[in-house]
Amino acid sequence: MANTVLVGAQWGDEGKGKIVDVLTREVRWVVRYQGGSNAGHTVETPQGKFVLHLVPSGILRRGKRCVIGNGVVVDPIELVKEIRSLEKAGLAIRGRLFISDRAHLVLPTHRALDAAREARRSLTDKIGTTQRGIGPAYEDKMGRIGLRAGRMLDNDLDSAVRHATKEANLLLHLLGAKPLSSAVVARQVSEAAEVLRPYITDTVALLHTAFEREEPMLLEGAQGALLDLDFGTYPFVTSSNPTAGGACTGTGLPPRAMHHVLGVLKAYTTRVGEGPFPTEQRNAVGDRLRTEGGEYGATTGRPRRCGWFDAVVARYSARLNGVDAWALTKLDVLDCFETLQVATAYRLDGRRVESFPSNLTALSRCEPIYETLPGWLCSTRRAKTAAQLPVKAREYIQRIEAVTGVPVQWLSVGPARASILPFKTSGGRPAPRR
Repeated sequence: MANTVLVGAQWGDEGKGKIVDVLTREVRWVVRYQGGSNAGHTVETPQGKFVLHLVPSGILRRGKRCVIGNGVVVDPIELVKEIRSLEKAGLAIRGRLFISDRAHLVLPTHRALDAAREARRSLTDKIGTTQRGIGPAYEDKMGRIGLRAGRMLDNDLDSAVRHATKEANLLLHLLGAKPLSSAVVARQVSEAAEVLRPYITDTVALLHTAFEREEPMLLEGAQGALLDLDFGTYPFVTSSNPTAGGACTGTGLPPRAMHHVLGVLKAYTTRVGEGPFPTEQRNAVGDRLRTEGGEYGATTGRPRRCGWFDAVVARYSARLNGVDAWALTKLDVLDCFETLQVATAYRLDGRRVESFPSNLTALSRCEPIYETLPGWLCSTRRAKTAAQLPVKAREYIQRIEAVTGVPVQWLSVGPARASILPFKTSGGRPAPRR
């Protein structure tokens, strides 16, 4: 299997974790290249249901090696909790999980700053941050004042954390928030460091050795393309680059190491937090999608905003990431709908537009132009192969291929591992990308 970059092609929560879990069978390495504990991957296995925030979901497959790359910001306290919960479930972690010594740390101070800033924003200015400290940690990284995971191997960790806490307390004071105890923060981080030290290494060297040996890799981001700092719906975005380009800068691997890009799409669209969402359904349809799909954040529990499939978003993601194929998830959620809508374009100030606007104000004025498709009104969960799907369900998938210009390679019709099916269209070639 070639090295594959797996990207979320919408606003996140597309079901990347379970696709990673299935594809991991064919690889040696699973590498997380961006984000932090502000995202969650939910995977259901015969051993139970797991919600992972920092550890790549490949850890659930025996013998697979998992890397938290340099592009990730790591909350050491949360990571220790996650490792212990996996060990409690009987999973062997030591010798299979590697943390980049170049990955930046998320400290309790970053969480406090995140919460204080969001609290001061007016209702109309709120970003909808998870308040996990991700943004402030990336700010310190860019400001060249952050602490990297390799610092947990040094003797001066305690003094470095105390100094960082005192600096953060100056900002917390300006924001009207309570200061944190530098002694308490230093103790918390030092205790986490004791657990994490055996996992910290130079993952750039590790991954290059694996690449030279032609050991197949699966590289995953945490959020979706529409939350990319540069190409998403700014400022309602994350603080890093979940698009395919981030796989290089977040791991140290060169572009020639990326052989295949698999985009993950829901069969409809959701997003968490604030920001424009053209196909959102603030009505009974949206409520039904949320209920049938269990659309609540794995990290925060927040209800997700739900709407119809947006082909404009999908085409934009395909361009940004060079998507070779789709993994289409949650098709079964649509089993109960008599008719379905697919947005093939937008209407902006009386004009038809088929590309995704970069201007947020313009995007907020966009009205989706829908194409109505018949539903199938029967369960897809019983399907063990694509051929066993209802005819109307296969036609819906083929229409998505046509309006996005990208073929569907994988299909999910339920939460379990066995519900991930290979898919090959029986129709003609998809329309070319626009």
